[in-house]
Amino acid sequence: MFFKELRLTINQAKKNDPSAPSKLTILLSYPGIHALMYYRVARFFYNIKWTGLARIISNIGRTFTNIDIHPGAKIGKGLFIDHGAGVVIGQTAIIGDDCVLFHGVTLGSNSTNANGNRHPILGDRVTIYANATLVGPVKIGDDSVIGASSIVKQDLPDKSVVVGNPMRFLSIDGKRVYDSTCECEIMKQELAAMKERLEELQKQLESKS
Repeated sequence: MFFKELRLTINQAKKNDPSAPSKLTILLSYPGIHALMYYRVARFFYNIKWTGLARIISNIGRTFTNIDIHPGAKIGKGLFIDHGAGVVIGQTAIIGDDCVLFHGVTLGSNSTNANGNRHPILGDRVTIYANATLVGPVKIGDDSVIGASSIVKQDLPDKSVVVGNPMRFLSIDGKRVYDSTCECEIMKQELAAMKERLEELQKQLESKS
């Protein structure tokens, strides 16, 4: 099982990284691959209730890869963590099959309650770009794409494409949408920045006169 999952992960890296070298080089040099190897071992001990040893192995993996995967997280087949630096996957996170995470992605919690699910649930074939943050037990539909630096605090339907902070939809189920609420919020922020700049210029003119 371990080697079968490892092979799937390497194949996923080869498929999704256009600069990927040989499979042997991927195995030896990709931190995302190494992090998942540590995770699989830690997960084994976590499942048999050796949670202390599981956390020690997880921490060793984080030290060497700069990728923090809690052994309690449930990860499906073929996950590819590209670059990987700064990725954090929380204890109750669930990740489906063939997902892709870029560096800086956080699957985080918004609760200190030890009971229940506190972290995101990803469907299959979800892609999350660099530095995006998902907060709480949000459910992300299959084949969804989350843009870089997005903040996601709500469920997403299948085949959603979202960007930004505050998050706004670009498309749902392949159909382009216009999120007027988010667009208005962005316009308000831009107008406020313009107003502030105009006030600064006015003060400069008054000081010179």
